[in-house]
Amino acid sequence: MPPAPLPLSDRLVAFAVSVGATTRGMPTDFVGTEIGRQLSRSGMSPAANYAEARDAVSNRDYLFKMQICLKELRETMVWLKVARGNGFRNVRYEVLEKECDELTAIVVTCVKKAKARTRGPKTHRAYRGPKIEDGNAK
Repeated sequence: MPPAPLPLSDRLVAFAVSVGATTRGMPTDFVGTEIGRQLSRSGMSPAANYAEARDAVSNRDYLFKMQICLKELRETMVWLKVARGNGFRNVRYEVLEKECDELTAIVVTCVKKAKARTRGPKTHRAYRGPKIEDGNAK
């Protein structure tokens, strides 16, 4: 029987730890340092943003924080591709890209559900004056 999947918060923390370990092995020249900094920031941020989202005070607050989480995951994917494109070889890139894709898909689902909750059913519509049919106001 396969092990139970980790909760999203645990996966995001594990992802952040893996990103940190990966950036430690990057070249120390200007390009390697800059990519490492950007990758560290964007790759570690989703875990903290998700923790904030879980303590949100409203659906709108939750949605806002989850959207930040999503943006950071997408940015992380870009920096992983930039690192590869610059010839930085590390076995972890493929694993990190796969995990980043999976986390992005999960967070997209969370954002869609939060948007649906935030919109909710329409309970009223804006007043647009009397309804006029055949020249008679109703």
